[in-house]
Amino acid sequence: MVLYIRKWIDRIKFIFMFSLLTFVLYHIFMMITAWIEPTQKYKEPAGRAVKAFQHQHVSISDTGSMKARLKLFYWYGE
Repeated sequence: MVLYIRKWIDRIKFIFMFSLLTFVLYHIFMMITAWIEPTQKYKEPAGRAVKAFQHQHVSISDTGSMKARLKLFYWYGE
């Protein structure tokens, strides 16, 4: 069996460079994501904007029977 060392060294170089560039690109994307993402995305809106969702604690018994909830679940497909 003949082993070509030069071929294996080229393959190892390729794998190393591919891994290194993938690592660098991943970190560049993470920095861009951190730069673009708002710092407080759940804060109260400013100006005339209205917050569309207000968190309310609702118990299971307040929302109706289990059958009605299951029917609503299948109806909306959620």
